[in-house]
Amino acid sequence: MGVTFVEGAARVRVPATSANLGPGFDSLGLALGLHDDVAAWATDRGWHVDVFGEGAGELPTGADHLVAKAMAATFERLGGAPPGVAVECVNRIPQARGLGSSSAAIVAGVQLARALVRDGTTILDDAAALALAAELEGHPDNVAPCLLGGFVIAWTDAGVARAVRLEPAARVRPTVFIPTDRGLTAEARAALPATVPHHDAAFTAGRAALLVHALTRAPDLLFPATADRLHQHYRAPAMPAAAALVDELRGRGVAAVVSGAGPAVLALTRPPDDLDVGIDWRQVELAIDVAGARIGSGRLGHAERAPVAAGRKS
Repeated sequence: MGVTFVEGAARVRVPATSANLGPGFDSLGLALGLHDDVAAWATDRGWHVDVFGEGAGELPTGADHLVAKAMAATFERLGGAPPGVAVECVNRIPQARGLGSSSAAIVAGVQLARALVRDGTTILDDAAALALAAELEGHPDNVAPCLLGGFVIAWTDAGVARAVRLEPAARVRPTVFIPTDRGLTAEARAALPATVPHHDAAFTAGRAALLVHALTRAPDLLFPATADRLHQHYRAPAMPAAAALVDELRGRGVAAVVSGAGPAVLALTRPPDDLDVGIDWRQVELAIDVAGARIGSGRLGHAERAPVAAGRKS
């Protein structure tokens, strides 16, 4: 018995994410209040993707678009795909900056495919959706907060991604610093050594544990809790501007880290008002997204197809 596709369009809103958060390498992630909106519906005319906002004119517009690839992989798990799918993406999450744009695209594709198949969220439940999204992304620390919202601890057990969502403290108000330059996750990972000194690993494990407490119960501890000796200094030569900004912020008592693989920078405590980041950076204060990927119905409206990108703090 084949799958049945629903009539009309499904839509999803997916948040930006910041992973690692300093000492939580490949395990901790935070959902941020900056979103991509994506809609899709089944057709009989192959795959077509319209992109508005970030990545417009650069990203693929056919079956090789990341949202389409994620949808195709999910349809396969669900038992069948329609002849074609039309997709429209309104992107506000900056591309290749360490803010989870690829994870947002993957999660959007997984959620849209589940929504377009009748009983799709039952056939492929939330745990299986997380496992598939992490499989497509390669690791779970961005896709998990994108799916679940809030502050997430993610891990892999016997090759299957798992995650728990924790409620962040209300006083935590992130600020992101978004550079004009882009980065590549593969290059950032290539900079990491095969081994690290035991004392650095022990130091970072302790700070990661402290960060869970600081983000959920005791924001006054965020500065010591975001100290890291596992990955950021190894990556610094490849992103000197980001490393310099982190050093400047931490030198002024701000709980700052490289966001994901960079080169964006995340501050979890308020930066000083007299900070001047120059024209190469956008400074944006964001809420923490507590809802995660939200599925709805219908195409995106005209106003929604005119995205407002993250801008400089006023």
